[in-house]
Amino acid sequence: MNSRCKIGLVMLTCTAFGALGNEALHGEARQPAYLIGQIDVTDPDGYAKEYLPKARQIIKAHGGKLVAAAGAAATGSQVVAVDGDPPKRVVIYMYPSMEALWAWRNDPAYVQVRAVGEKYARYRTFAVEGSVPN
Repeated sequence: MNSRCKIGLVMLTCTAFGALGNEALHGEARQPAYLIGQIDVTDPDGYAKEYLPKARQIIKAHGGKLVAAAGAAATGSQVVAVDGDPPKRVVIYMYPSMEALWAWRNDPAYVQVRAVGEKYARYRTFAVEGSVPN
């Protein structure tokens, strides 16, 4: 192979790597997803001992991060009503994407743990997509 071909091949390879790196740096960021839960805890001890530790472990395995928690079975602050009556407990989790959130919710291990949680609480949960980080 002559030197012109070698130089051309090196230039082509560098261009390809540069384009791939540029795509990785400037590609579309995925929107985070937030799970908001309003939870009516009927047995705080059972909820805290039998449900929370296992649920948190599975949430973490799917990339979920606790943003805020207050009310029954939570440490720290209480839920503060702004309009209307406050629920007994509120949680907010952030997931890397809506797909990750659904993967957590449909995980068979979580489905089993959720059945345990439903012995101690009633849930009203919903999800929203957040803005793309800058």
